[in-house]
Amino acid sequence: MRIGFLLSILALIGSAAFTSPAEAYRDYLTIEQKAQLEKIQTVLVEAIALTDKGPVDAAPLADVASRRLSELGYTVVRDAAKPHDATFKLKCEQRKTWEGTTAAGGDADLPDAPSRLWKGPACQLTYLLGETKIKWQKEVRTDFEDAAAAALSANAGEPGVYAMSKLRERLEQYDFPVLLAAEWGQPDRLLKLLDAADTPQVRKIKIISLLGEMQADEALPKLKTMLKDKNLSKEAAVALGSMGKEGIPILVDILKHSKQPELQAAAAKGLGDLGNTHNDSSVVPPLLEMLDAPGIDITVQTEIAWALGRVPDRRSVQPLFDLDKKLQKIRKDPPDPQIKKLKEAVFWSIKQVYTEDQYS
Repeated sequence: MRIGFLLSILALIGSAAFTSPAEAYRDYLTIEQKAQLEKIQTVLVEAIALTDKGPVDAAPLADVASRRLSELGYTVVRDAAKPHDATFKLKCEQRKTWEGTTAAGGDADLPDAPSRLWKGPACQLTYLLGETKIKWQKEVRTDFEDAAAAALSANAGEPGVYAMSKLRERLEQYDFPVLLAAEWGQPDRLLKLLDAADTPQVRKIKIISLLGEMQADEALPKLKTMLKDKNLSKEAAVALGSMGKEGIPILVDILKHSKQPELQAAAAKGLGDLGNTHNDSSVVPPLLEMLDAPGIDITVQTEIAWALGRVPDRRSVQPLFDLDKKLQKIRKDPPDPQIKKLKEAVFWSIKQVYTEDQYS
């Protein structure tokens, strides 16, 4: 009775919550557009800066964008009459005007997505392919919404000028060049940056994540190497989970033999992602082998349980029910939050595999 009730509740959760980023990567582009984007080398940079008193010099903002794109090897031009492959547009305002939602669906929830509610200083970043505005849109904002009050507090003079100076600082921090390289399907630029000795750790983590979303085959050897880097191994394992089926043996080996629970958990998640994306049930036996293995870390166990639900297979039914019975005997007051998470994962996965088994 209890299981039936839980299954009916968990049906409301659905599998949509587990959509892989790779599944949505550039899904708004046509095949022809993707082919054009991969060849982009010369970029026209256009910028405008608007304050409450009207337009101001946007050259300092365009200078930042030009320099940062050049760092990734792009040739930048500022004259629209010169040949170029794409146009990067920067619109910076003291009081942002809303231009509609980003067309990338769930991306609207990301911190750098255009905000309908924000009315303060912001720069909106877009690009054109030929004369076509592509549905890629990012936004950077200042820490303050009222430029006049912020300028007064900082004793900085003209609010509009102050707002533009702070937006320029944000453009220095925001890593739009690597986002564009990923958007344009150019992993070689990202791999070169990943190899650079002066690339900061935070930027490397972002690049690894993007390479996974891109499912870039060129990145596979590099990601394998990075599994040995204790500072980047977790991110590399997650990225491998977004790649092709070639990553499965690597992730299985990590899950079974790594001594780092975080890395094992990332490997389990990756196996679930790969099994789901490629409809490959070969990931199920190693996941079941480790589901309740002696000494298994509960965080790893939780990721394994979620992964099994993502790859419904009748072989998972009994092991999941057995683990569920074992968990129900654990009574703690207050409840252990980690055990609670494991129970949730097991319940959800039972719903997925039990239903699948019935239909089978």
